[in-house]
Amino acid sequence: MPVVKPVFTATASAPVATGGTITTTINPVTSRFFATITADMIGPTETTILAASFTDDDDGPVTSLPPIVPANNYFNVYINGVLQQNSLSTLTTASLVLDTTDLLIGTPVSLEIASFAAAASDLTTPPTISAPDITINT
Repeated sequence: MPVVKPVFTATASAPVATGGTITTTINPVTSRFFATITADMIGPTETTILAASFTDDDDGPVTSLPPIVPANNYFNVYINGVLQQNSLSTLTTASLVLDTTDLLIGTPVSLEIASFAAAASDLTTPPTISAPDITINT
């Protein structure tokens, strides 16, 4: 007796996701610092402004500058009110080093640091995912 093996074919639709809400909260923190160029800051190849030479937005003394984490922060340097190229300065918690010696004594320097480290995303409403429709063809 021969063996009869049933053969079925089926088709299915792909599941579909609809809805869902992701809420992203960004709380940037901006800090500004101000200094005036003095003769002892200007070196033979660069100008170094120590953290203690800066004052903050409230005209308070500064002991160290905020750390710069490239993924979450950026900084801008303004010399005499003019925005400078980022590649012309190096910022650490101890100092701001400018790739120039062409500054006049008394020139104002402003440093602006923006931090986006406090960003967070939450899935506030989960998506609805449909079950596939399966059709069996005989």
